[in-house]
Amino acid sequence: MLLGRGEVNPDKPDSGGRTPLSYAAADGTEEVAKMLLGRGEVDPDKLDNEGRTPLSYAAEHGYEEVVKMLLGRGEVNPDKPNNKGRTPLSYAAAHGYGEVVKMLLGRHEVNPDQPDNEGRTPLSNAAAKAKEEVVNMLLECQEFNFDKPDNEGRTPLSYAAAYGNGEAVKTLLGREEVNPISQIMRVEHRSRMLLAMDMRKW
Repeated sequence: MLLGRGEVNPDKPDSGGRTPLSYAAADGTEEVAKMLLGRGEVDPDKLDNEGRTPLSYAAEHGYEEVVKMLLGRGEVNPDKPNNKGRTPLSYAAAHGYGEVVKMLLGRHEVNPDQPDNEGRTPLSNAAAKAKEEVVNMLLECQEFNFDKPDNEGRTPLSYAAAYGNGEAVKTLLGREEVNPISQIMRVEHRSRMLLAMDMRKW
């Protein structure tokens, strides 16, 4: 009914920059998203104040059908980072949504090794809490640094160990590119740095 009113702007953002489509994508309401995407005035890739797109929200919550609809639109950038540098793949990987991860990895524009502003990659996010299936999907990507440290020197293996994700630890240790000794050295180095900083406060 509202979309049938000429005075209603179907793409009008709120104070946070979020549009009706952004909310529909975040809630996984497929019919509403479909109706909004059918309107020419609606920008399917519109950024909110945090730099997030409707696809970013749909991927974060694992709404496969909404993700599929958005990926079907040529205007949508499937690898668009937000203000924190996090991409739709980063969100989907962090929450372990395998089907969404698969869809995003199927797009040539998506960089599976794209770090966010803290240097964390989708693999680091997946290694922390995601199931082995998602970790394996990312490990199958070519030209991938499985041992890439973030800004704090932490690698995917470090996150997997810290969160007690035994499946991810086992999978990562099975890769010859992953050096468990270097992990220990990095952790020790960071611990020493933090200790030195604490001592300077006294």
